[in-house]
Order: sequence, then C-alpha cells, then structure tokens
Amino acid sequence: MIDPQVLQQLAPDGVLRAAINLGNPVLAQRGADGEPQGVSVALARALAEELGASLELITFDAAGKVFAALAEDVWRVAFLAIEPVREQQIAFSAPYVAIKVTYLVAADSALTQVAQLDAPGKRIAVGQGAAYDLYLSRTVQHAELVRAPTSAAAVDWFIEQGLDAAAGVRDFLQTRVSAHWRLLDDNFMTIHQAMAVPVAHAAAAAFVKSFVERQKAKGGVKRGLLDSGQSADLQAS
Repeated sequence: MIDPQVLQQLAPDGVLRAAINLGNPVLAQRGADGEPQGVSVALARALAEELGASLELITFDAAGKVFAALAEDVWRVAFLAIEPVREQQIAFSAPYVAIKVTYLVAADSALTQVAQLDAPGKRIAVGQGAAYDLYLSRTVQHAELVRAPTSAAAVDWFIEQGLDAAAGVRDFLQTRVSAHWRLLDDNFMTIHQAMAVPVAHAAAAAFVKSFVERQKAKGGVKRGLLDSGQSADLQAS
C-alpha cells in the first residue's frame, strides 16, 4: 500500500509527470519511433507502475531547462546530476549512473591533459546549466567558458568557432571523434546522476530514494542501460 502523501506528491490526479533530459543521450534519447527511451525513461515507467499511476513524459533538450521548469511545477520527478547549486531546491536519491566528463579537442591540438585547459586565453564550450558547466564555473580560474544552449550545441560551437575544447560526457563526445577531433585521456569530473523531486516533498523523496536502491539491486538500471545501447558498467555503485 502506497502512502497517500507519496501519491499526492508524486502523482496527483493519478499522473506521474516525469522530466526527461534528451540532452544527454547516455541517459535518454529518441528511439526509431520518435518516442523517448533510455535508462531514465525505463526508471520513470517502473516508478509509475509501482505507484499505479499513468506516466506523462515531459522532454527537455538540456538539464538546465529541467531545473528551471521546477518553479513552474511542470514535473514531479526528474533525472538530474547531483549538484550543490541544485540541492537547495531539489532532494536527490542516491546516484543510479556515474558518468565521466572530459574534453573534445582538435586532433592536432597540443593539449594532452584536462588541467592544461585552465589557462589564460583558452576558450571552452559548455552546455549552459549542465552539471559540468556548474562544476567548471566553480573551479576554472583562467579559461573562458563559452555557453551554448545545449550540450550538443556546445560541440557544434567548439567546431564552428574554433574554440580550444568542448566539455561533455565522455560517452557522448566519443561519437564525435574523427580524424579531426579526439578526446583527452583523463577526465575532469564524474557526474552522479540521480532521481530528483522538489525538496519540499519529503515523503516523495524518501520513496524515490528507496525505489532507486531497489531498482539497482534487482537489475532495473543495468537493463535500462543495455536496452538503450549503453554499457551496464555505467551503473553507480
């Protein structure tokens, strides 16, 4: 029996409204039929089933836009990276996926390590509001961050504007590697992806936290990753 307060906070009127960020294809992407798929979508469906609710997927093209929509009560559960800036307004579960973040650079670039990017005159393309943008905003001291509207656009801007690097999720940036572009060998952070609810919804937060642990234990996260062509090794410990 689900606590009525949990149902009221997560699925008022019997509908679970879940925010899905399509800006990180490791976690969610559109399938051949145009519908969202991926581990985040699989978890949203499993949560709706457990609640006995119908599911409404609300898609965004960037994590920053998911966070901004919180104030409008557009969604009741989301899938976001754990970030100190967001924790003031969002209650996070334990992470369900851990993702490495690095830089894409020109194949003939002299850059070999991520630390070399934080230097005067260096320009780095980032997706505005992404977890790695927030991290770099706190830690970069000398380089300039050039903010594109989405993570995918950041790669385009890096190429089109001749910037020094594009920051992003390693698995996504790997798809852009070619004779002209390469990845640095090391990473500058690990994104800990979690389920998220508004911080005021304490009952929902406790339920979602337990739900994520159950899904990890029963293989739901690994299945969601594998079914969408991702590595099961991305599951967080």
